[in-house]
Amino acid sequence: MMLKELKNIIRLVLPALLLSFVSGAAEWSVVSAQVQVEQRIDSIEMLIGEQTLLHLQVTMKNGQRATLPHFKPGQHITPGVEVLGQHDHDTLNLGNGMVQIGRDYTLTSFDEKLYPIPALNVKVDGRNYRGNQLALKVQTVEVDTLHPNQFFPPKDVQDNPFRWSEWSLLFWLGVLLVVLSAFAAYVFYRWRQNKPIVATIRVVKRVPVHQKALAQIEEIKHEHTENREAQKVYYTKLTDAIREYISSRFGFSAMEMTSGEIIERLQATGNREMIEELRELFQTADLVKFAKYETLINENDANLVNAIHFIDQTKTDELPTEERIAPILTEKDRRSRQNRLLAGIMLGVVIVAAVALFIYMCLALSDLLM
Repeated sequence: MMLKELKNIIRLVLPALLLSFVSGAAEWSVVSAQVQVEQRIDSIEMLIGEQTLLHLQVTMKNGQRATLPHFKPGQHITPGVEVLGQHDHDTLNLGNGMVQIGRDYTLTSFDEKLYPIPALNVKVDGRNYRGNQLALKVQTVEVDTLHPNQFFPPKDVQDNPFRWSEWSLLFWLGVLLVVLSAFAAYVFYRWRQNKPIVATIRVVKRVPVHQKALAQIEEIKHEHTENREAQKVYYTKLTDAIREYISSRFGFSAMEMTSGEIIERLQATGNREMIEELRELFQTADLVKFAKYETLINENDANLVNAIHFIDQTKTDELPTEERIAPILTEKDRRSRQNRLLAGIMLGVVIVAAVALFIYMCLALSDLLM
């Protein structure tokens, strides 16, 4: 009875299991058909030390996630074959919901041998897929050891040929540097020639007018009066000194007035004796200068004493003073100062440009010679 029931259970369950297995296998086959892994190499033969590319391409549905093998520089993909680097491809849209991604691996080897390149493992949505296994044959360079005289030593380092195109820029920059240097020297020379205008304040000592007049009379006293021409000069200087004193002391232009006009203006002082002495001095001077009159020595001395007496009687108690006079620059001085300032600015600009050009030429020359 139990055996019969077991057979019934198997008869019911077995078709379901077979149907499930067939469905899973069909689904796996469809998924596997949608994911394709292609693995190829540029050259299956190369010499020791040469490089070749290993291409890994994965075709899958758009939206699936794939993980490709990653090798660090210097890591071996198989013993004896080194991975120098890797480079990813851009995603390629194939249409119909399919895309293609890929990665290239740069391989090299330094031992002569036939190397098997293993099928690389690729994960797509957690499932493993493999490419196809390849082979790489590394060959050495044949050396004729029976004829060592055919091996030549390395050649000497050859000098690079002169090319004007490489040196033309430096040449013209050198010409420009010489021109700038000459221009800077010229500007500096002009700058030195154009001396600066220094605006200094002068301190002038103001001497009282009576002291100035007495000093002039003291100089006149030592002049000779032997002849008529000497007397004419003597009285001209004496009356000029008196006129200058009167102009400064009494405030009117005695230098431009006649002797009579001066005496008339001085009448207001009230000292008739003093005015008469001055009148006598002016009359004698007019006779000597205009009437060819010749005076005696005592007459000259008397007129000199009268002049001194007039100054002493009319002088004030003014003391010597010092006055600070600020200089006034002329238009020529202002232009000279502006030109000097412009020359200084231009000189600075030219020097900076010349130094920068010289540094650039040194750097360019070092690049050419190295």
